[in-house]
Amino acid sequence: MAVTKKFLKTKPEVQVTFEIQPDSTESASKVYVVGEFAGWEPVELKKLKSGLFKTTINLPTNQQDSYQYRYRFILPDGSEKFENDVQADGYCGNPYGGENSVVCVLPQ
Repeated sequence: MAVTKKFLKTKPEVQVTFEIQPDSTESASKVYVVGEFAGWEPVELKKLKSGLFKTTINLPTNQQDSYQYRYRFILPDGSEKFENDVQADGYCGNPYGGENSVVCVLPQ
């Protein structure tokens, strides 16, 4: 799993690319990311010929008080399996007793 960020100079946004390697997907045919940035609705990652799953989402840098967004991956394998990103900027607790991954939208 990987998250890369590209900060835009012309808008208060950052392009966040979420990637998952084929060996992390447990042979899933589809992978989704859910997060605050999409109202916790699933966003499907596109499966490339290499087997890599990837999507890019533009996130505003001026709309969150904490300048971070919580998210998780869903790997459907008959049941939904929530996974945290090992390369996230951080983690925070959720109301279900687990943790969510965090992506920070401030330049470092």
